[in-house]
Amino acid sequence: MKIQTKIMGELDVDERQILDIPDGLIGFKKFTSYALLDAPQKPYFFLQSTELSELGFILLDPFLFRPDYAVDAADDYLGALGITDPEDALVLALVTVPPNGGPVTANLMGPLVIGRKARRGAQIVLADPRWHTKHDVMAELAASRK
Repeated sequence: MKIQTKIMGELDVDERQILDIPDGLIGFKKFTSYALLDAPQKPYFFLQSTELSELGFILLDPFLFRPDYAVDAADDYLGALGITDPEDALVLALVTVPPNGGPVTANLMGPLVIGRKARRGAQIVLADPRWHTKHDVMAELAASRK
């Protein structure tokens, strides 16, 4: 399948990279089809809308910089994403890279949870007070290595 991206131009993506996010992402509810792509800079990923080439997000595995991270979601909610076993789940945080050179931050309050087999995802909002919308990735990575 060919998709158009703002950053990387036209790409040919495998159907297995296409995700259905039925409820969209917060603030982008009407866009429900995305491609999950490896970013040129590891360990980041791109989440590219297949419906609007200008709509893309940078993602990061939150466990890389917060080993204590936990996503508490109801079993019936996870079942709707095709997740029956924790190994079926892929959890990614949306990343913000400020244009002014400020710290790169990750939203741990609203992770994207994806059922690997069903290729269906949802952005969920966590109530745990430890998680916020702007976690400084580099500062927390340094703190986790101490």
